[in-house]
Amino acid sequence: TSITSAKIQVNGVHLHYQQTGEGSHAVLLLPGMLGSGQTDFGPQLKSMNKQLFTIVAWDPRGYGQSIPPSRDFPPDFFERDAKDAVDLMQALKFKKFSLLGWSDGGITALIAAAKYPTLIHKLVVWGANASVTQEDVRIYNGIRDVSKWSEKVKKPLEEMYGHKYFAKTCEAWVDGISHFAEKSDGNICQQLLPDIKCPTFIIHGEKDPLVPQAHAEYIHKHIKGSRLLLMPEGKHNLHLRFAEDFNRQVEDFLQ
Repeated sequence: TSITSAKIQVNGVHLHYQQTGEGSHAVLLLPGMLGSGQTDFGPQLKSMNKQLFTIVAWDPRGYGQSIPPSRDFPPDFFERDAKDAVDLMQALKFKKFSLLGWSDGGITALIAAAKYPTLIHKLVVWGANASVTQEDVRIYNGIRDVSKWSEKVKKPLEEMYGHKYFAKTCEAWVDGISHFAEKSDGNICQQLLPDIKCPTFIIHGEKDPLVPQAHAEYIHKHIKGSRLLLMPEGKHNLHLRFAEDFNRQVEDFLQ
């Protein structure tokens, strides 16, 4: 089945999304920082089971092809993304759907599952965190300067955004997410985790250089009945690097 691309107006912005498959189970893929459906979920859009699932990958506002507006990071940017994501799926006429969130998209998915429990069928998150520590801030500052990124990671983003927007937005993201660490508990959405009632699957790469494993363990501990899978060779982008294994694990969980 082909992958269609379109835009739809949601909450005053035109959000871009890609859609494929004709299964009865709708699934939304939520990308990470600076991500889009196209850059972050190629193997999922291509290879996930299209008989079982209808797969939607979105570009959050200010990312990918959901520009304008330019991306900004007010204190509630994760809540804003969560509302946009849920409202997008409702605008596309999906009554109930599952969420697959990576990194920042995982944080967005946690918030959406907690705040809109009647709409969310199942939840999968990987490379996500519910708080920001001083150690995390140190890690984020290590990626602030995009000229130091590896060519492989940098190239698709520079092609999509142009160097200036890419560099500026990455710096703004580091500043925006680091603000959470200024609170005593570094909280992003810790208090919402007990409100997540849908079946939840947390995946973590043991070699993830961006998100320490303690974050995945914290999320697992505070979402009742959740499952945690540790991938010994997985890094932050385990769904791309080990796409076949990842897709199989996730499809089994969603069924």
